[in-house]
Amino acid sequence: MLKKLIAEGLGTLILVLFGCGAAVLMGDHIGMTGISLAFGISIVAAAYGLGAISGAHLNPAVSLGMVMASRMTLREFGLYAVAQCAGALIGATILMVIASGQADYTVAVNGLGQNGYGEGYLGEYSVGAALVFEFVMTFLFVTVILGATGNGAAPGFAGLAIGLTLAGIHLVGINVTGVSVNPARSFGPAVLVGGKALADLWLFIVAPLAGGALAGLVHAMGFTRAPA
Repeated sequence: MLKKLIAEGLGTLILVLFGCGAAVLMGDHIGMTGISLAFGISIVAAAYGLGAISGAHLNPAVSLGMVMASRMTLREFGLYAVAQCAGALIGATILMVIASGQADYTVAVNGLGQNGYGEGYLGEYSVGAALVFEFVMTFLFVTVILGATGNGAAPGFAGLAIGLTLAGIHLVGINVTGVSVNPARSFGPAVLVGGKALADLWLFIVAPLAGGALAGLVHAMGFTRAPA
């Protein structure tokens, strides 16, 4: 189990460092499309590099979906979630150290690619819109993951399918919430940025966990599961 937890922590670190790093360090140069690709590529890298060890969930919502689909236990979910949040926090800390090397960077002004909604955040979408987006997109994301890693899936292509799906979600929704679909990814930057990012964090825990749980339940019921 320790080896699995290390892999989950390291994989989530990669996700935050690549994805949020693209937003903070290169956002002005690569735009939202580039940031979207960075998040997707990070998943592909972690899935193929670490997936054989832990499954490369990198996301408490994914792990909860696995619980609901009877692919892991609640105890394993708890341990995975702690490792994922720890990895995200370490990744965000590394990003902050790197970004702080630029003379005009401050966490308060430039942030760490944190998620948010409402006044002052990107498209200034309402809390209702943010909740719907995060819930629906996490449901779809976890549904793809369960299908790509389940019976009848094309062997060797799960990481690519999952990474491309995450990139697609970002292409749709960066302007809405910055795209979480992952409580750990939101947790790391929010803890270090504080303020509004920390106040908004509840949404990026509740909505993705609910979406992931529903995806696992629907899968367990057989509606999105290939025949054995």
